[in-house]
Amino acid sequence: MIAILKYNAGNVSSVVNAVKRLGFDCKVTDDKDELLNSSKIIIPGVGKADPAMKWLREKDLDKIIPGLKQPVLGICLGLQLLCNYSEEGETKCLGVFDKVVRRLPPGGKVPHMGWNDFEWIKGDLFKGQTKADNVYYVHSYCTEVNEFTTAVCNYIIPFSAAMQKENFYATQFHPEKSARVGSIILKNFLEL
Repeated sequence: MIAILKYNAGNVSSVVNAVKRLGFDCKVTDDKDELLNSSKIIIPGVGKADPAMKWLREKDLDKIIPGLKQPVLGICLGLQLLCNYSEEGETKCLGVFDKVVRRLPPGGKVPHMGWNDFEWIKGDLFKGQTKADNVYYVHSYCTEVNEFTTAVCNYIIPFSAAMQKENFYATQFHPEKSARVGSIILKNFLEL
């Protein structure tokens, strides 16, 4: 089963619909046993770091998520929660990626919303892609380019459009809203 993490974040239905369009069954859940026994987990995201982490802590999910062994995909806020700390609400996050999430600096519209590209793609999520393509972003916070970065977006500053550490994958963009290229990326994850 593909588990879609329930943690009071928005965009859950878009992720469920995208997964089902690709021919996979999924379930929205915050049940520890269902998460532990799922084949893959997606952490969807539209929301704020501090209330999202509060929900995860109340359910004790902050203790199990970093130790998961199956493939996990964090989308947008999901990427940020997989980091160590977010400036949004001065929030301690899950710490899978030992990185800080910072607000986008002045110099462009914030939130960064709409289609943008990314560059120097590598890793399992981008299998079958020969070049970067446009994907859809909606965010005000980001993670610097680092040793886990698998794709970079340049908007105001270069930031991590995607990251990977072992079985943890993350995208700052929304593959479920990114048309053909997003479907390829999501399918690559679901077929890991």
